[in-house]
Amino acid sequence: MTEVRIPVAAIKGRGAASSVANRFCGDARAAFDDGWGTLEWASGAHAPLPAATTVLPHPVGKAISRNQSPDIHFDYGLNPYRGCEHGCVYCYARPTHSYLDLSAGLDFETRIFAKTELADVLGRELRSRSYVPSQIVIGSATDAYQPAERQWKITRSVIELLARCDHPLAIVTKGSGVERDIDLLAPMARKNLAAVYVTITTLDPALARILEPRAAAPHRRLRTIRALAQAGIPVGVSVAPQIPFVNEDMEKVLEAAAEAGATNAFYSVLRLPWELNAVFQQWLELHYPQRAARVMARIREMHGGRDYDADFSTRMKGSGVWAQLLGQRFKKTCERLGLNRERRSLDLTQFRPAALSPQESLF
Repeated sequence: MTEVRIPVAAIKGRGAASSVANRFCGDARAAFDDGWGTLEWASGAHAPLPAATTVLPHPVGKAISRNQSPDIHFDYGLNPYRGCEHGCVYCYARPTHSYLDLSAGLDFETRIFAKTELADVLGRELRSRSYVPSQIVIGSATDAYQPAERQWKITRSVIELLARCDHPLAIVTKGSGVERDIDLLAPMARKNLAAVYVTITTLDPALARILEPRAAAPHRRLRTIRALAQAGIPVGVSVAPQIPFVNEDMEKVLEAAAEAGATNAFYSVLRLPWELNAVFQQWLELHYPQRAARVMARIREMHGGRDYDADFSTRMKGSGVWAQLLGQRFKKTCERLGLNRERRSLDLTQFRPAALSPQESLF
């Protein structure tokens, strides 16, 4: 009997289309027609329903992740959740689910782990005599304002803690939920202790719906930028990642963000570490089969002929002619719009570890 593979289909509301095997698995699995009507069953009315999202509490070993990569411009990161329901198909954090023996595909966006004791652990780390204050970036890997935050409120508890001890923070998010915490962020911003970056990959709602299916719509993120700016919170825009022949409206995004009140911007090119490579290429074949080969050829051109090159000097911006043109487009657009004219560092001198003391909270 000839084996017939059951084709993978896009899942509404999800970025990944399957649970790709993680790199620690000894085997990989694929569905096939066994001759008993399996193909018709799987693709017809009896097709399996999309996996629901599950959020579970997760033990916290440490709160702050320390970064030593020379191409990343912050030292401390903090992520209230493992996994992210936004389902962005390009997310470089997807391979971290492999350490939980889960898939970087559907598992990453359907099996979310909430670090419920994060604020307590963070407080202990900040009180340590060896702690040296530095800006903490919240959401450095997974989004701190994904849907689970509405119930768990872990991000808010962390901001409350940092506000109490005047510790500087920056937030990177696609979630409009950050508006909920303007009451905490605005007073911190007046002390030069807070900044927010909102990621807008494209203004095209149809593309955003399949590229980052459960994140806020592009127009909604522009409203978030406007709300933050009106509250006096320094706000920037991230136009990362840039994917050749997919999201090509970078200039329009920067213009819209600047009009809404953004004063700074940054970008990076798509990078495909570990299992993310398989997830993204599967997405390309499903949504852009006619240009998939062209997209991957350009990505390889930017990464020295490989799907991904982890070299610190080139991984964020790429190399080659296309990467140089992209950098020139970004630079010239920012100059025209007045973005990145002033880069103000957050104030580290106001940090008060004594304010974290349990006794002080009684008065």
